[in-house]
Formats: sequence, C-alpha cells, structure tokens
Amino acid sequence: MRTRFAPSPTGPLHLGHAFSAITAHDMVRATGGQFLLRIDDIDQSRARPEWEDLITEDLAWLGLTWDEPPWRQSDHLSDYRAIVEHLAGRDLTYPCSCTRRDIAEAAAAPQEGTPKHGPDGRIYPGTCRGRPMSDWTEGMAIRLDLAKALPDLDVGFTETGPARAGPHRVTLATLLAQVGDPVLARPHMAASYHLSVVLDDAAQAITHVIRGEDLFEATQLQRALQALLGLPTPIYHHHRLIRDDTGKRLAKRDDARAIRTYRDEGATPADIRRMIGL
Repeated sequence: MRTRFAPSPTGPLHLGHAFSAITAHDMVRATGGQFLLRIDDIDQSRARPEWEDLITEDLAWLGLTWDEPPWRQSDHLSDYRAIVEHLAGRDLTYPCSCTRRDIAEAAAAPQEGTPKHGPDGRIYPGTCRGRPMSDWTEGMAIRLDLAKALPDLDVGFTETGPARAGPHRVTLATLLAQVGDPVLARPHMAASYHLSVVLDDAAQAITHVIRGEDLFEATQLQRALQALLGLPTPIYHHHRLIRDDTGKRLAKRDDARAIRTYRDEGATPADIRRMIGL
C-alpha cells in the first residue's frame, strides 16, 4: 500500500489537513506500507517556500513521517506539458478563451437550463469546442474534447470510504452531463489539477488515494484521464470533512484553526487528534 498527502503551499495547514494527513498516515502504517508527501505547487503564482517549510514542520510535529523525499510538482512541469502536447498532437484538445464569467453566463442562458457545478467548476457548455490549436496563446486554457477522446468510455473504480463504499462506474454520458470538456492546462500553467494529480499518482505508484469526501466527484474525471492515458487506477477512500461551527468545511483562510496557531498556544499532537475525533 502506497498513499500520499498532497497539500498546496499557499497557506497554513488547518485541522482539516491534519485529519486527512493523519488518517492516510495511520491507514498505511497499519498495513506496513509507505506514506509519501507531495507538494502541490503547480500554481507557481501562489506557492510560497515559507508555506512549504511550515507544512513539513507541522506534519513532523504531528508525528508523521514520509518514506521518500517530498515530490514537488514544480519539478515535473515539463512532464505535464509533454502529455498535453501529446494529446494536442492527436487532435484531442482545443484552446479555450472563455472566462469564468463567460461560462457562467452561457450556463445560465434559458436554453441551457439551471446552472450546474461539477468537479471542474461550472459545467462547460462547449463554447470553444472545435477551435484549432493554432489559435492557442499563453493566456488561453487547453481543454480535452471528451467525446472525441473517449467515445466509448465505460470504466470503473473502487471506493472504500464510509459514505460511498463499493464499485462505481464512469461513462462518457455521465462525464458530459456532470463535467463537460475538462481543462488540461490553465493559462500560464503547465497543467490543471486533475491532469497533474493523475500523472503524479501513476509516477509515484500510488495504490490508494485517501482524501476528503469533497473530492469524490473529481474521481470520475480522474478515472477517465487514467483510461485515456493508459494509467493504473488506485483504490479510493474519501473520508469525512472537518467543519466549522456553521457546518462549512475548513479552508486555508481559517487561520484560527491553523495547526501553527494551536502549536503556539501550547497544544500537543494528542490534543489535535482529540479535536478532530481521532
């Protein structure tokens, strides 16, 4: 069993991160497997080395250890670009100049029905589909033409998390309805989150992906990308989320619940485990 914890160095870790990291670490250590640390710094405009330093300090303070040097996405940007270029060479991609507002307005048009969100944001209505890659510039996204790339998609994955345990099926019709053509590379970035995480999991030989239930819906898109690229499929485990007093899941802006804050106030790692129900 090999799993990973993949925080973004864009702010302090909070109690939700602690729950996810400890859950993954405890599960893999119970099997004698390996726990890896991945630094999700593909967005270089927001990543900061001081946040990465704090991440490793917090995790070590919690008593977590990792079995290989941290994997940094910023060290693999050329690998991501190569895959995007490969798919473009197969005529499976197109450039997209739509802004979030453009997509929202198109989705809200009466003929489109009620606006919906999926794991890649608002479901993309296909506005730019068919544009040639020769139109692409650095300020544009690159999208996958799902119907062209995976016309016969019908694959599955296994979920072991408490809420949706069991086999799950992913089809082209489901993806088109719930995601639309996904972004493979965002403007001024080598790849999107979904593409980079799929490539990283394969490169690191991850057998089990353990993460929050808010990412369950992303699994269907990531499974489709695995099928497209001929990559292995891990077993997935989506755990409960740590929420604030209003029921909202914690976010990076919740500095009051940052692990660093609790450390400074004299809490112990055992205190953190009690706070998050472990």
